[in-house]
Amino acid sequence: MSYIDCHTHIIPEHLPDFSKQFGYGDFIHLQHHTPLKAWMMRGSQRFREIDANCWNPELRIAEMQQHGITHQVLCTIPVMFNYWAKPADTLYISQFLNDHIAQVCKTHPNSFYGLGTVPMQDSAYAIKELERCKALGLRGLQIGSNVNQINLNDSQFYDIFEACESLNMCLLIHPWEMMGQEHMSKYWLPWLVGMPAEITRAICSFIFGGIFDRYPKLRVCFAHGGGTFLSTLGRIEHGWSCRPDLVAVDNPKPPSSYLGHFWVDSHVCDKAQLQFTIQKLESKKVVQGSDYPFPLGEAVPGELVRQSDLTASVQTDIFEHSPAAWLGL
Repeated sequence: MSYIDCHTHIIPEHLPDFSKQFGYGDFIHLQHHTPLKAWMMRGSQRFREIDANCWNPELRIAEMQQHGITHQVLCTIPVMFNYWAKPADTLYISQFLNDHIAQVCKTHPNSFYGLGTVPMQDSAYAIKELERCKALGLRGLQIGSNVNQINLNDSQFYDIFEACESLNMCLLIHPWEMMGQEHMSKYWLPWLVGMPAEITRAICSFIFGGIFDRYPKLRVCFAHGGGTFLSTLGRIEHGWSCRPDLVAVDNPKPPSSYLGHFWVDSHVCDKAQLQFTIQKLESKKVVQGSDYPFPLGEAVPGELVRQSDLTASVQTDIFEHSPAAWLGL
C-alpha cells in the first residue's frame, strides 16, 4: 500500500539573490546560520526559520520512513509565488523552483511527486510554464487562494484552468496573502484565522463563479481541510437561498450540490473535525496532507488519520486511493 502525503513544501538549499538580480523588491533569500538551519529572509526582515528537512531530500526520506509515509507531493512555499512581481521575473523564479522540484523527483522517483508554480498574474506566461511543468513530469500546480486579491473565478484565469484540464494537470489551492492580515498581525491570527478563511474564499469563488461547471474534469484539492467551508456550509447555503440576488448572480446551483466535485486534505488538526470532513465529503475526496515540514503542520504526518478511529478502508482511501485519483496516477 502507498501512503501519500499530498501537502508538503520544499525549497532549494541555495537561492539566488533575486532582489539584486532584478533590481527591486523583497524577494525571499536564505541566510544559512547553522549547518542545519536557515532564515528565510524577506529583504532585510526575517520571515521564517526553516530546518534542513525543508531542502534536503535524503533527510526527508529518512523522516518519511520514520512516519510511515511512502511518498510526498512536493510544492514550493507559498511566499515564493511572487504574484506581485513583474510577470517575466516571476516566470524566471518559477522555472528555477520547478526545475529543482523536477530534479528531486527524478532523482528519487519512488518517493516524490511534484507540483509546479506559475506566474498567475499573466496567463500567457502561466500556460507556457504549465506546459513545461508537464514536460518535466510534474503532476500539476500549486496556486494561491487569490492572485493579488483577485478571486480565482475571475475570467483572466479561465485559460489557465482550461490548460490544466486539457493537460490532465491537477491543482492544489493553498492559502496565502490572507485578506485583512494587515489588521490582525497580533497572536498569529493571519495563520490561525486568515488561512481557513482564505480557503473558504477560494472554494466559494469556484462555486459561485461556476468554475466547476466550466471545467468539469479539472481536479482541484483545497489545502487545510477546505478551511472553514464545510463548517460554515449551512450559513453559505442559507445565504444563497435567502439572497440569491447577491449570491446566485453567476451560478443558480446550490453550494451543497458541489460536494464531491473537489478534494480537501486531512490537515484539520482535530479528530472530530476530520470525521466531520469525511462525513460531508466521503473518504474518496479526502487526501492525507501534513503541511510538512512546518510547525503548524502535523508533527508526525499521517498520525491524525491513523488515530481517528477510521476503518481500514477509509484510511486506505485517504492515504492511497484519493491521492491517486487527484494526482491522476
